[in-house]
Amino acid sequence: MNGWILAATVVLAVGLGTTLWGVATGPLKRRVVAQNLSTAMVCPGLLLLSQGYSRTAYVDLALLMALLGPVGTLVFARLLAGELADDPPRARGPTWAAAGVGAVVVLVLCAVTGPGRSLVKLLIVGALLVGGNLVASRALSHGFAEVSRG
Repeated sequence: MNGWILAATVVLAVGLGTTLWGVATGPLKRRVVAQNLSTAMVCPGLLLLSQGYSRTAYVDLALLMALLGPVGTLVFARLLAGELADDPPRARGPTWAAAGVGAVVVLVLCAVTGPGRSLVKLLIVGALLVGGNLVASRALSHGFAEVSRG
């Protein structure tokens, strides 16, 4: 076991442990926020595992998760807009923490990888991960203006 795999284990254990608890318990607003944060924590874990095992396929999987995770959250926000309108979820702290973890992991891996196609792919994953997480979290907390609330 090297440092990359240990870091991935910590990110996955802490991140997924708390998000699985949030999805399994509590009110609807905590569940949708936890679903959003779960993909935001899986992606950095996959990137670290990719570096630890020297498998580029894990970066492709992280790219797919960074792209489809926020889309799934936006679908939930749209479908549950009526239920979330009265008491919208607020998760500013966990959202920024997950975005920070993703940004730090991507920047460290960019420094280790060096210039090339892998660096471009990591930067795309990082932009999708951080941007998608922030957009999906904002959609959850403020809803969609054009959706009727009832």
